[in-house]
Amino acid sequence: MRNFGFRRVTLFAGHYGSGKTNIAVNWALYLHGRGEKTAICDLDIVNPYYRTKDSADDLEKAGIRLISSPYANSNVDFPALPQDIYALVERREEKAVFDIGGDDRGALALGRYTPYILAENDYEMVFVVNFYRPLTRRAEEALEVMREIEDAGGIPFTCIANNSNLGAETVPEDVLRSAGEAQRLSAMTGLEIKMTCAEARIAEQLDMDNVFPLKLQARPFESNR
Repeated sequence: MRNFGFRRVTLFAGHYGSGKTNIAVNWALYLHGRGEKTAICDLDIVNPYYRTKDSADDLEKAGIRLISSPYANSNVDFPALPQDIYALVERREEKAVFDIGGDDRGALALGRYTPYILAENDYEMVFVVNFYRPLTRRAEEALEVMREIEDAGGIPFTCIANNSNLGAETVPEDVLRSAGEAQRLSAMTGLEIKMTCAEARIAEQLDMDNVFPLKLQARPFESNR
């Protein structure tokens, strides 16, 4: 796997259903695999059905600290966020990975920690996009979502993660076909395409220098399948 480099804080945000949670979990595992003391924070208070906490067992086995709302994976829709997040952004003792809620509404939760992150100035804000999703099929649509998230969270994006896929039906050609639209978004924003994400089986078939292979996260109700 390519050495992607990293900052102390990496934040993943994007349109609802873009796959940012899967990427955040895999990024935390990547950092841990490089010998970094790592914590991952679930700031997604929008989607109660698909959260970082779904991977709690894998993260615990790897020795990665998970910070999440006590209401994650429950039917309680309440934006309660633990105080541990302030310690994570203030003490700067660990590599920190943030899974930000979908769209501008989800990014609002980030706002209370933005001053600490900007003051440290050692962060990567990654825009995750799936060009096969209904509201981000074109670069112009993705750019609109990007700006809404930036306005809500108060942190500008620094790079792009192309996570274009069709779920279980994805083939390598689907990923390759999305590259042109990703390049258009890159040109429109001046941001680097930091990674092209794909499930590990697909990733090994792609002849690209920025492929980031993913182990797909299972939802709780799928764990016995």
